[in-house]
Amino acid sequence: MISNAVEPVLEVICGDLRDVLKQSRRYYTMAFMDPPDGIGLGYATFDDRFEDYAAYLESILSRVLLRANISWLSFNAVWTPVVGALVHKHWSACYEVKPCVQTFTFGQHNQHDLGNNHRPLWRFRWGDAPLYPDAIRVPSWRQLNGDKRADPRGRVPGDVFDFPRVTGNSKQRRRWHPTQLHEDLVERCILLCTKPGDWVLDPYAGTGTTLRVCKRLGRNCTTIDIDPGYCEKIREENKC
Repeated sequence: MISNAVEPVLEVICGDLRDVLKQSRRYYTMAFMDPPDGIGLGYATFDDRFEDYAAYLESILSRVLLRANISWLSFNAVWTPVVGALVHKHWSACYEVKPCVQTFTFGQHNQHDLGNNHRPLWRFRWGDAPLYPDAIRVPSWRQLNGDKRADPRGRVPGDVFDFPRVTGNSKQRRRWHPTQLHEDLVERCILLCTKPGDWVLDPYAGTGTTLRVCKRLGRNCTTIDIDPGYCEKIREENKC
């Protein structure tokens, strides 16, 4: 973080995102959504089994997309046809939708079929909302191999996010929660879509990944979670 920069505002709100957003009028530069996977994971108090997961996704997307210039949605690959159908039905005509993907070498092992080594990450961009590609440049192949033709700025990475899963041996891992995204993945999304001082919304706080990234990047952050225990752990860790 830049020296003498203003400390970001960090909010942790406990409640159902649909109720919280109904009570707030704030509009956000960016939202990052990582909703429950809908496959029966063991959250502390939330039941991850849905009678109609498509209806659930539709209800949260219809709320969050209206509150941010750019929104990201990370979801379990099993729901790709469902998300695609919802987007085609409701949002493809009014948003620029960019399907990206997170890939990881060490995916879920499967002895009987192809294992799952990716997680969809879709971006919804309203109108001409600005992007900041120079903020996410990485060294190019030419730079790494001494090619004089290399752009000294590096290259803007593509739509494949090559970041590992946060598993039990990761230094980032918070063992009190069943799932967790890599902080570098969230950081790339935030740097591409916001500038210091902008507001970021995370309606599924989880372990507080988005809040931690916003804290070090100087972005204001509102994060919401329905579980009081998760909210308390995030507040304790980040002193907010």
